[in-house]
Amino acid sequence: MTSPIASAAARPHLDAYRARLARRRKEVARLSSWESAIGWGRLLVFAAAVVLGWMVFKAGRVEGGWLAVLAGAFLALVVMHDRLIKARRRAERIAKLYDDGIARSEDRWPETDGRSQRFADEGHLYATDLDLFGAGSLFERLSVARTAMGEETLAAWLKGPAAVEVVRRRQEAVRDLGPRLDLREDMGVLGMDIRAEVNQASLASWAEAPAAPLARGIPFGLAGARVLAAVVGAAVTASLLAWLTGRASGLPFVGATLLAVGFVIRLKAIVDPVLVNVARRTGELRLLALLLARLEREQFETPLLAALRASLNATTDQRGRGQPASRHIARLARLVGLVEARRNQMVGILVAPLLWTTQLGLAVEGWRRAFGSAVAGWLAMVGEIEALTSLATYAYEHPALPFPTISDGDAAGPRFDGEALTHPLLPAGACVPNDVVLGSDGSGPRPHLLLVSGSNMSGKSTLLRTVGANAVLALAGGPVCARRLALSRLALGATLRIHDSLQQGRSRFYAEITRLREIVDLCNGPVPVLFLIDEMLSGTNSHDRRIGAEAVLRALISRRAIGFATTHDLALAEIADAAGPAAANVHFEDEIRDGKIAFDYRMRPGVVRKSNALALMRAVGLDVGQDS
Repeated sequence: MTSPIASAAARPHLDAYRARLARRRKEVARLSSWESAIGWGRLLVFAAAVVLGWMVFKAGRVEGGWLAVLAGAFLALVVMHDRLIKARRRAERIAKLYDDGIARSEDRWPETDGRSQRFADEGHLYATDLDLFGAGSLFERLSVARTAMGEETLAAWLKGPAAVEVVRRRQEAVRDLGPRLDLREDMGVLGMDIRAEVNQASLASWAEAPAAPLARGIPFGLAGARVLAAVVGAAVTASLLAWLTGRASGLPFVGATLLAVGFVIRLKAIVDPVLVNVARRTGELRLLALLLARLEREQFETPLLAALRASLNATTDQRGRGQPASRHIARLARLVGLVEARRNQMVGILVAPLLWTTQLGLAVEGWRRAFGSAVAGWLAMVGEIEALTSLATYAYEHPALPFPTISDGDAAGPRFDGEALTHPLLPAGACVPNDVVLGSDGSGPRPHLLLVSGSNMSGKSTLLRTVGANAVLALAGGPVCARRLALSRLALGATLRIHDSLQQGRSRFYAEITRLREIVDLCNGPVPVLFLIDEMLSGTNSHDRRIGAEAVLRALISRRAIGFATTHDLALAEIADAAGPAAANVHFEDEIRDGKIAFDYRMRPGVVRKSNALALMRAVGLDVGQDS
């Protein structure tokens, strides 16, 4: 039996990727040729201008016509060269998108930098155990998000199961987004020349902050303050010009300036927070406007995507007209850009009499009061579509993978019923699929606990990670690495990567029993639990292990949890026998071939009857004698 990925004979998406990759590479070659030609043209025009200038100088007379023509030609070539560079870089980036997609499809992962490690949480009940984050993780296998919002949304989906109806809506959206190569391409390269990243939390916090009260004496609220700022700025500028041109004395200017200073001081409570919070944000606002504008142009069919897109047009401007979100953000970006322009010393000096900073600060504050409450929703929408796009890309690149069937599990109880399960992080050709049936589907009793025995390296822990990773994919809304999977909504808890802590003064055993208590407590919640317990209570003696393991497993089963426990201690196998139909023993085997240990990684019913520990010790050169 081969994995469902490896058995997929037809990969039509690869033909689409390769065709687009070839087209972009041709475009890169063509643009590079033009870029080189324009570069030489610039050099020749500059050299001609130098020669002509020298000739004019030697002739002793100035004939500027030809010099003006050459200067104009040089400037035109500079503009053309800059545009060609941007177009060539865009084509290169698009080509890399498809090159990476082909690599992912062929299990040749693009190198990952481990950026997702920021989402790791040692206290999370399964994130570390299932390799969700970090270099080479499930997150980095899935994510094609362009922004931090998309990454944060996808990470949140992997960290907790969604409601059944939410999962079903996401599945529909993922199917819809998969074939939309143009949209995914644009989302991947939009704003590539903008060196900015949208800080979702900071931007939303600023946008939703309570409005500071205006100082007393300012009529008609913020609108009145903006009118007064324009009037005072005009008075300062006019009196300054009159003084400089000799049409008036300096007294009007001094008076207007003192009035302006007092006015600015009274508005500091409004203006200063604006300047602090929007400083250097032009880039991220422009990027957000581009992303929103692209999404607004797309026509979606599924309810979830259509609702997300509709939310972008649900805001009106100050005149009550419906405006898409991208225009509102673009306007804010322009205002912030004008605020930042004052950092140029020459510009700052020229615009200071106009009360430039105060006027723009009030304008930004006016925007915030009008549309700030919608910003968090816009950001969340971008993040959700990017997370859906990541799952859609994975589904599109693995067309043989099915979407699981999700149920509430209230009537029949919790359920995990998978056929030919494989791990999404393992190369397709190296995967050995296994069937897993846990819980009830209403047709009859099935085990809620599979107690897994087997020798070292035989596949016990990999099986647990395979079940966990597929459950995470399923409950996030993505396809699964299986021939078929039906499951109920489940909350996960795992003990595959439990470590001691020198800083916290905790042994591995103490860390394990603490995690076990958390998993048992999780069973008191509204969602049934899927537990994945590896090498259960291996840090204590056989007597205590037997009593403790049985008590924990009985507690889990009695609370309607389903799951696995692996062990090397064959005495624990008796727990499954004592539990009756609620539990079953399964195992993995190995054999010695030509003096080497070989594994087939297939789960079998019953208890393993041999161990390979001594053979492994001999394989690494330890002298442990011969078996008695």
